[in-house]
Amino acid sequence: MLPGMANFHLITLFPEFFDSPLRAGLLGQARQRGLVNFSFHNPRDFSGAKFRHIDDRPYGGGPGMVMQAPPLAAALRAVARPGRVLLLSPGGYPFTQAFAESLAGEEDITLICGRYEGVDARLERIFPITPVCVGEAVLNGGETAALTIIEAVSRLVPGFMGKTESASEESFAGGLLEYPHYTRPDVCEGHSVPEILLTGHHARIARWRRDRALAATLGIRPDMLNATPLNRADAEALAALPRERPGRNLSFCLLHYPVMLDEKKTGISSLTNLDIHDIARISHSYGMGPFYVVTPLADQRRLLEDILRHWTRGPVAADNPDRAGALACVRPAASLGEAVEGLGEYAGAKARLVASSASWPVKKNAPSPLVPRDVRDWCEVGPVLLCLGTAKGLSRQALAHCEGILRPLRFLGDNHLSVRSAAAVFADRILGDFF
Repeated sequence: MLPGMANFHLITLFPEFFDSPLRAGLLGQARQRGLVNFSFHNPRDFSGAKFRHIDDRPYGGGPGMVMQAPPLAAALRAVARPGRVLLLSPGGYPFTQAFAESLAGEEDITLICGRYEGVDARLERIFPITPVCVGEAVLNGGETAALTIIEAVSRLVPGFMGKTESASEESFAGGLLEYPHYTRPDVCEGHSVPEILLTGHHARIARWRRDRALAATLGIRPDMLNATPLNRADAEALAALPRERPGRNLSFCLLHYPVMLDEKKTGISSLTNLDIHDIARISHSYGMGPFYVVTPLADQRRLLEDILRHWTRGPVAADNPDRAGALACVRPAASLGEAVEGLGEYAGAKARLVASSASWPVKKNAPSPLVPRDVRDWCEVGPVLLCLGTAKGLSRQALAHCEGILRPLRFLGDNHLSVRSAAAVFADRILGDFF
């Protein structure tokens, strides 16, 4: 066997689907040179039914048909050296460049092309199968998806690409989308090639290409940047890019009344100095709107005003400009309604009120809670006031005024976060740089 050879074994109802793609371009050339090989196994050939059918109705009812396990199992056993066995399925693990690289060293890869509503789940208990999904779109079957895997893995086989560096500079290879490419002529319909590419200065060209790749990724796939290694120059390039910052439309509201003092009792909680400072600093760090502190007690509002006056005026403010800037966003309010009205006046549009909660809604038939992405989407349209409860949390009276309730932060476990810690997590999940 040739070193670096890849043998693909396809379990498919339509072997003819692959006739043309596997003969075209670099893949066809690699096949002729023996770098990649293919074998086909049709489950219909292993069907014991009169008309060679391999599907049946699903147990439990429902639409469509399900591929039966016995003919698929027989087809798999017909493969002498199956190697890694992958099932193309919309319910599988996402297929990424890193996944492709993990397959590149395999001599044998078996691809099961699903059809209909899916494959009998018992097949995955009989064989060591890994379900794989190539994207969040519905296809007629796994054949198209199998081609994606074949191409992605084959081009990593030594000798497949014309230049070894070609594969390493492709999109996704370094955790970024690819930079734009240009070739002759220098001017095309009034559009010139970027001047930097004509200088011959390789270091500057490399930096330009990296910056363009960063910009493309931020604009199209910002989620990728959460896992991409970035250096200081990368961070500075990203920070300099113009982009929508929805944080200005999100404000916190720290509610001290009406809140739950215990499981049944509603009342007023006392203002806490640490909450004011930390949530103000969180708001300032994420570029958020005014931070409203709600208490109906006049003496508590006077205490708040004294704290703000101390930190935002005079010599203390001069010595601590960052803290002064953060606390300058704090707005006292006597009621939740006053806070909502205040944000509406500040933003020039009606504010939407969202609640946070450490537990699921009491009513079993309540609508599903909001997720951070929902709130971020609302912020892109207009102002949103996110209400944080003190003591034991927001009362039902307060919740009744809210347009939606965010899913608990620790909904799969216990929640022992302080309100200021919860505020930091909510801010990052809603407004994080690359979400």
